[in-house]
Amino acid sequence: MVTKYDVFLYLADKGTAIKTPEVMKNFKRIKHEYQNIYHILSGLVKEDLATRSGKGFQVKLSLKSRLLHRLITYCINNGINYNHLIDVNLADFVAKALLKTEFTLKDFKINPKTFKKYTEILKRYGLIIIISTKPFKARITWNHLLSNILQYFDMPVFVRKENKIDFLDRIEKELKIFNRKIKQNETAYNALTEDFETRFIHSNLSIEGNPVTLPNTIKILKDKIMPKDLRDSDIKEIQNYQIALRAMMKDSRSGNALNKGKILNYHFLAMQHNEEIAGKLRKISVRIKGNPNFKVAPVDKIGFCFDQLMKRYDIFTAKRHTIKEIIDFASYFHNQFQYIHPFADGNSRVARLITFHLLQYFKIPILDIPLGILDQYLTNTKSYIKRDDRDLSKTLQLIILYNLKIINDKL
Repeated sequence: MVTKYDVFLYLADKGTAIKTPEVMKNFKRIKHEYQNIYHILSGLVKEDLATRSGKGFQVKLSLKSRLLHRLITYCINNGINYNHLIDVNLADFVAKALLKTEFTLKDFKINPKTFKKYTEILKRYGLIIIISTKPFKARITWNHLLSNILQYFDMPVFVRKENKIDFLDRIEKELKIFNRKIKQNETAYNALTEDFETRFIHSNLSIEGNPVTLPNTIKILKDKIMPKDLRDSDIKEIQNYQIALRAMMKDSRSGNALNKGKILNYHFLAMQHNEEIAGKLRKISVRIKGNPNFKVAPVDKIGFCFDQLMKRYDIFTAKRHTIKEIIDFASYFHNQFQYIHPFADGNSRVARLITFHLLQYFKIPILDIPLGILDQYLTNTKSYIKRDDRDLSKTLQLIILYNLKIINDKL
């Protein structure tokens, strides 16, 4: 079924006035559907998203139409069904959920089936974390996608003050379930990691400015189809990160600890499209783009700081630790590596690889950073104003809990 957002996107992409028959032809509609398409076009005019003239219908140039186009494009790029997410009733649900640290059905005066529908949509795209299923409890995290949806529907946004809750007990509970399930079905887990792989690669590289969409990333990595309109360098970056990711996964699953040589190799594999810097420590001063507050180690301190970090890593991994100690150290390890910033480029993507390796080395499965926590993660890492490893530790707890819940549900 053709929706108003489908028609709006077509008008926006055309950029000129279009008459109803042309819209029908694009969507392969037959004659008796003329009235339905005309009704959609007229509805866009009533919503002030389009204008009508003798030449036909055209998108109206306004803040609202630009925001809607940005929302739809973002959804397409990230494999999200915009017709599900851009919904005024769902937006109202999100606005109310954001007021709660954790929300349940009792917090909403809606039909249980509607509640389930909304939570399933948000869960599908990593926009909520399911804390427990019986009784159902979930947590929604603030991110720019939900912010833009609420803005589009002119909804006042009141966000609860962030409460840094410990999820350690829930993580331990889910880990017990995971350990039991993986013994029964390791093959299914291996297949699941492959499903997560493409999304992880896309989200990691999109953070770093790679413009390739999730659908095209799937074509490149799974279908081995190279879209002709993409730059070779962007495609190579995706392919190389997959090689580095798989090397990391193989090492962590085999129980191989990290060392300086392995980290240099991960960087080489991920950045081999740039031979001048791949696998080599930087010899130039660098800055985090867009964040003047982020301090990085001076060039003459890189070697010493890197060696000290690996010494701490060796001492830590030589002993058994609690879940809290592992996550706290992973947070320090991630942020300290980013401070050292040993490479001219590609530091953040390698920081995520080695942090994931550390957690998986201690048998904590982590396959992805969900879309809903991505903004929070960035705020605690490369976008921070002031470094706070404890804040990152709380964010990692959420990421780990999300991964465990998804993995256990699918196993």
